[in-house]
Amino acid sequence: MSNEYRAVGKSFPKVDGHKLVTGAPAFTDDFHLPGMLWGKILASPHAHARIRHIDSRKAKALPGVHAVLTYKDVPRVPHTTAGQAWPEPSPYDTYLLDSKVRFVGDRVAAVAAESRAIAEEALRLIEVDYEILPAVLDMEQAMTGASVIHDEPDSKNIYDAGHNVAGYILREIGNVEEGFREADYIFEREYRTQRQQHCSLEPHISICWLDADGRLVIRSSTQVPYHCRRQVAQILQLPISRVHVIKPRIGGGFGGKQEMLLEDICGALALASRRPVKIEYTREEEFYMARSRHPQILRMKMGVKRDGTIVASQMKVLAGTGAYGSHATTVQGNTGSKVLPLYRAPHMLFECHVVYTNAPVAGAFRGYGCPQGYFAQETLVDEIATELGIDPMEFRRKNAIRLGDVDRLSAQLGEGREGLARVIRSCGLPECLERGATAIGWQQKRKQRFDRHEAVKRGVGMACAMQGSGIAGVDWASAFLKMNEDGSFFLQVGASDVGGGADTVLSQIAAETLGVTLDKIVITSGDTDTTPFDVGAYASSTTIISGGAVKKAAQKVRAQIMALAARMLEAPVESLVCAENRISAPGKSISMGDLALHAMYKEKVQIMEGASHFNTDSPPPFCATFAEVAVDTQTGRVQVLHLATAVDLGTAINPMYAEGQVEGAVTQGLGLALTEELLLDGDGRPVNPNFRDYKIFTAKDMPTLSTILVETEEPLGPYGAKSVSEVPINGVAPAIANAIFHAVGVRIRKLPIRPEDVLRALCEEQKEELAAV
Repeated sequence: MSNEYRAVGKSFPKVDGHKLVTGAPAFTDDFHLPGMLWGKILASPHAHARIRHIDSRKAKALPGVHAVLTYKDVPRVPHTTAGQAWPEPSPYDTYLLDSKVRFVGDRVAAVAAESRAIAEEALRLIEVDYEILPAVLDMEQAMTGASVIHDEPDSKNIYDAGHNVAGYILREIGNVEEGFREADYIFEREYRTQRQQHCSLEPHISICWLDADGRLVIRSSTQVPYHCRRQVAQILQLPISRVHVIKPRIGGGFGGKQEMLLEDICGALALASRRPVKIEYTREEEFYMARSRHPQILRMKMGVKRDGTIVASQMKVLAGTGAYGSHATTVQGNTGSKVLPLYRAPHMLFECHVVYTNAPVAGAFRGYGCPQGYFAQETLVDEIATELGIDPMEFRRKNAIRLGDVDRLSAQLGEGREGLARVIRSCGLPECLERGATAIGWQQKRKQRFDRHEAVKRGVGMACAMQGSGIAGVDWASAFLKMNEDGSFFLQVGASDVGGGADTVLSQIAAETLGVTLDKIVITSGDTDTTPFDVGAYASSTTIISGGAVKKAAQKVRAQIMALAARMLEAPVESLVCAENRISAPGKSISMGDLALHAMYKEKVQIMEGASHFNTDSPPPFCATFAEVAVDTQTGRVQVLHLATAVDLGTAINPMYAEGQVEGAVTQGLGLALTEELLLDGDGRPVNPNFRDYKIFTAKDMPTLSTILVETEEPLGPYGAKSVSEVPINGVAPAIANAIFHAVGVRIRKLPIRPEDVLRALCEEQKEELAAV
């Protein structure tokens, strides 16, 4: 469908690609200011403790130290670090520095010095007397209230601090108990998912300084420059007009940089020292001082009729948010709202307790609660289909949401508040199923049977998923375009390109609308002083929300251009054609450059326009994931041989980058499924905060990938586009778990699936078989 366009649907290289591949300065750390100091944070060695006494005099006296901050030196302002639209739905339970620490890695103090070595020495000189408090590390023990993590009186919006409950959700469609009574069969299982780290190539980093006017300038690797500006101003008690946030190129975010983690403390050090300050997490600090995926225990229950029709679906979740409630209810809300409605059960119930523990803090992560939910739902669906003797793909096809359906659960489960009903206006899931199945060889391989004495057995499994495109009624963006004398255009957007090519995609939308070649668009993004507002890069919103604003602004500019061209060419507007940098009428034409010169120097008019955009719906992209695995029954090792991912993304604005997003998502999904887990010891200390002991998938570990883009036409998206970056991660783990079952006949209901898990399940199955004999 995108063949009709000149800029949209084409795999253009990145508009900033040259500077990236040649090593030109692009990232936060490429920037250096004279007199810049090193900032370092003193991290708590204890999971739960109160600071009885802290003495920073020796650190302050160390030559080369220019600032030392403790909780005594900074404002006490309750806030959330979650980069969300105001008023943030997350609890205000965090402080710049506090007299209580709640996890290993929590802030105790901060210093700014003339070198990293001096800063580290200054940290060692800070004397702290801790009162060690009982630590709560087990989610299931947290609600006993034996040790209260947030006993401070000034935190806000905590659901039940006395029982360590950060947030609670209960929503129901229909009557789920009535639905279970109608069912012929009821299936109920428990699933567990783990703490996963983002592992962005670029760690969190911020540089702060005071400009010539005394304003605080923050250059930071952030997905949310405008939210960051508002929150830093709130915490440091500055007028918003006195804070300027600059987002340079970002070396990966995946949701981890939808947090305000360093900007506030770095800004406080810059204000205290009156010098530029840089703070950057080490890789080890990144693992436990930054954010991770929420671990969950999911209890899934489904009622079905004999013919495989799902009549009732219930999911009850216990989630651990760690020491602070960043994204606590919003992530878990998505576990229900984006997962349960995939199947057309008339009765649904979702309940969730989000509990505090003295573990590292969880937050936003690609998929935003959906990978956990889909692991439970898609594994259970596969088990039900097997028990009923129905092909798992046909079972899903029978029950899946379809074109024209209304997702009523989304109206009850918004982002921390009531949402809006979602109407399915485009749905390529049936085509995703067909093309994914063909790519993996589903029909043939499901029938294969291997010799029971063979050590290595193969199997295929699948899963379906959907996601969203922005947060309905919440996310919005704006864009501004102006025309230059040579017929080029400056495009200004507040959106954040986190490495996925958003600047290029938005430029393609502008070029298509204006009828110019891509080289005529010069984009500036993510600077709160020079670009208009945007909520930032999260919730799969950039293409549909920011792109919608760009298209609106470009349409307004195009209308001005066409009106002037009609006068210059003496032809009616409706007869004009705008393409390839020219406006043509029958028998005559004018270049964009000539028109711009005429506008600016003859008519003395600047052709420019801005626009804002938001949606009251969140169109879901759909995905079907198929996995082929080989399982060694002697070692338990699982090797993924082939992963086929078919994604309905609406129109692919840039197919090459869309494919890159899919392949990046499934890479993280493979880690979630098989290898990645941040482990803690009995005292809450991380035991594997490095790439030696925390295994991520690398190029040599990857299976054969088949990436299939299924194009549909989404009415709410620019040129029919929906999102693509998150939905492919959701189906990887359940598809692999289902393939393992097909290969060796055992169900694994926890992540990651390690060799010992497979071996244990095989041994238990053998014991059951022997007992039956």
